[in-house]
Amino acid sequence: MASTKPLSRFWEWGKNIVCVGRNYADHVKEMRSTVLSEPVLFLKPSTAYAPEGSPVLMPAYCQNLHHEVELGVLLGRRGEAIPEAAAMDYVAGYALCLDMTARDVQEECKKKGLPWTLAKSFTSSCPVSAFVPKEKIPDPHALRLWLKVNGELRQEGKTSSMIFSIPYIISYVSKIITLEEGDLILTGTPKGVGPVKENDEIEAGIDGVVSMTFKVERSKH
Repeated sequence: MASTKPLSRFWEWGKNIVCVGRNYADHVKEMRSTVLSEPVLFLKPSTAYAPEGSPVLMPAYCQNLHHEVELGVLLGRRGEAIPEAAAMDYVAGYALCLDMTARDVQEECKKKGLPWTLAKSFTSSCPVSAFVPKEKIPDPHALRLWLKVNGELRQEGKTSSMIFSIPYIISYVSKIITLEEGDLILTGTPKGVGPVKENDEIEAGIDGVVSMTFKVERSKH
């Protein structure tokens, strides 16, 4: 798929980060939520991107920052109302991503019926790996994701356990939000989410494909 911009640096120019919540049943259970008939969607701004080499910033207003490891899907061209059967033709590649979440803030937002923006969309809330071309992952539903904090395994899951498949998600999202080249869709996290603190080291990977490491720092503002 020919690109007019370097997908290898998608975080510098990609516009939209669309995130799917509650897409692994075991994570839904650990969060004491319910499985829904349609995906839960929320957005992150492009300034949420944190490529490897930059820190994960813990917001000053957050006391309980959680890690969530996810497979990210990179769009290679513009599309709206994409048929599910054609959805994979719009995929340029993948990235391993973290959906960093201010859990204490999210819980307050849920209680008050407020959006999750403060909990999910802060600066550096979307650490990402290097771009992985589509050809390197023949089946994105046959991957093992893992995450360690200070060397301790915290999260482990298989993308085959997704409730909503990648083609379904692309089609569903594109009926609501016109997707553009360089847009990223986060496909949900498996169980094992948990807290990190200042100076912790987060290491995450997709078996046999890519890995990444980040240090947690406290934001100065």
